[in-house]
Amino acid sequence: MSSSTISNISLFTQKYTFYTSLIIFCIGFIGNLINILIFTTLKHFRNNPSILYFTAESIANTIQLILFFLMNILIQVNETDPANLSLFWCKFRGMMISLCTLVSFSTICFSASHQYLSTSHHFYLRQLSTIKTARFLICISVIISMLQTIPFGIFIEIQASVCAIFNQNMLNYISYFYYPVLSGLLPVLIASVFSILAYNNVRRIVRKQMPVVRRRLDQQLTAMILIRIIMFIVLTLPYDIVRMYTYIAKVDQSNQLYYAIINLIGSILVTFFNLNYAISFYVFLTTSVRFRRQVKRVLVKKCWGRCKRCFFNNNNKVHPFGMRGSLTSSVVVQ
Repeated sequence: MSSSTISNISLFTQKYTFYTSLIIFCIGFIGNLINILIFTTLKHFRNNPSILYFTAESIANTIQLILFFLMNILIQVNETDPANLSLFWCKFRGMMISLCTLVSFSTICFSASHQYLSTSHHFYLRQLSTIKTARFLICISVIISMLQTIPFGIFIEIQASVCAIFNQNMLNYISYFYYPVLSGLLPVLIASVFSILAYNNVRRIVRKQMPVVRRRLDQQLTAMILIRIIMFIVLTLPYDIVRMYTYIAKVDQSNQLYYAIINLIGSILVTFFNLNYAISFYVFLTTSVRFRRQVKRVLVKKCWGRCKRCFFNNNNKVHPFGMRGSLTSSVVVQ
């Protein structure tokens, strides 16, 4: 009975992980592409640091979703994890996941801090946040994140057909710094503090004589960032807590039923955590009425309009035809 229960839990975990990853990839890939399209198309979004952070986050999220999708597809096709067989894929996968996670989370923190600075009533604080500063911070974030992945590339290895980290010092780094601080409490704390401060700033802006266009844009971006960060906190903290418990408590794998249950809980929390890379577009869509109008304008009026013009222009041709020996021409308009 215990053996069959363990087998059923493991099978359910495997199927659940595959299908949820497929769903998250589909909705996330489409959403991030639309984000990039909207933020790079509309003129009033250009040269805005928050939008640059959103775009960088969407790019990092897209790469992350592709990696997760490939991982699960390869496992499903080969019926085993290719990372347990290929040292290159084992190291590359771990490094890229860490890189994209840190870049994505850092851009969330940067967008919250920028919104606080740009909405401040102090002029010298508003001057600190510019498009040049945003580009510089994104470049620094990518460089630091790449440097941080080097230990993963060194210490991730394959032992007994298992791709993992076996070095105790690296395990301590992951258990006590990477998960609880670098990809856990630190970005959550920074994003929370600055988003609350930005919200308070926007409430003051409403009472002041500010240009209507700027006031509306600040309100829109602050609402989008605030809800995005709330979702970020809700989806990130449970996963980090379980990961820290797994590494620090050292779950006993000899108790197979307990280990299977922990894996199932971990898979469910990984699903919620991975939603971080997929839901930003949908959060913006449900949060901001203006963003919905902007999406409609870009997708319907611009993109669909261009496709329609290209399609119908191909049918607007001059077709000669003859009638009792005389040649005339007619323009056939579809």
